[in-house]
Amino acid sequence: MYHFVIDNGTSKYYSLYQNINNMATLNLDSLPDLLTVREVASVLRVSTLTIKRWGKRGKLVPIRINSRGDRRYKKEAVLWLLGMTPKTA
Repeated sequence: MYHFVIDNGTSKYYSLYQNINNMATLNLDSLPDLLTVREVASVLRVSTLTIKRWGKRGKLVPIRINSRGDRRYKKEAVLWLLGMTPKTA
């Protein structure tokens, strides 16, 4: 099981996080299969703009959903960037 410390700003938004002394712990095993830009940025500890740039460069390709074109990212692709699992198609 993997744990990462993330910004407390997202802890109240998702039930995946637990508050511990003004910080939150993220359990990667309980993440949904598709992650938002904010969730990916929290896991990788980079800005949301960096995640969007990586999408344009092909480093972390998003899945576009709905008519607005919101970005979602496969959990497997994020874990692959962290070197935790082989990348799948």
